[in-house]
Amino acid sequence: MIKRSKAIMFTQEDGEKLVKLARVSIETMFTKEKVDYSDYDGFSEKQGVFVTLNKDGELRGCIGFPEPTYALNRAVVEAARSAAFDDPRFPPVSKEEMLTVPKLVKVKDSEEYEDRIIIGKDGLIIRGTFGSGLLLPQVPVDYDWSVKEFLKNLCMKAGLPSDAWKDLKNRIYSFQAQIFEEKVPKGEVMEKEL
Repeated sequence: MIKRSKAIMFTQEDGEKLVKLARVSIETMFTKEKVDYSDYDGFSEKQGVFVTLNKDGELRGCIGFPEPTYALNRAVVEAARSAAFDDPRFPPVSKEEMLTVPKLVKVKDSEEYEDRIIIGKDGLIIRGTFGSGLLLPQVPVDYDWSVKEFLKNLCMKAGLPSDAWKDLKNRIYSFQAQIFEEKVPKGEVMEKEL
């Protein structure tokens, strides 16, 4: 007798997390950051997975594992990166396709950042003598942060004191990114409006 394991069904929230993990997996290839698996501990069972990338409604890459080769969280990372950079039908995804070129946020006083940074539009990078860090545009939306909270958390991500953004020697850059997600698991992929 052959026993088949019960199919795992995912919630909408699970689907959203997995799509976010796929995007982060690709973006971190450009930023050289490590993927933080702590938000994805619930996806440790081995599963088959495919990641499909679309651009302007057209296929841009698709790679997957039909067999349960890896834990799902790792499988998503591997498949997303392979779809972006190793699908032989397409050139590797470029950084420009993922992010706009970062621009220095020019201010004379740190209080001006409140008027120059737009929550839901801008991602931020801080570059200082003692560290650098990056937060994507959706992060302050997901956590309902103000501009100052966004800046504080950006500093902490860089390993800097939370008020390092007030020191103008630490440069703040903004960039924009397109974010794509499935409407429902296995459903249509749409651009996310923040």
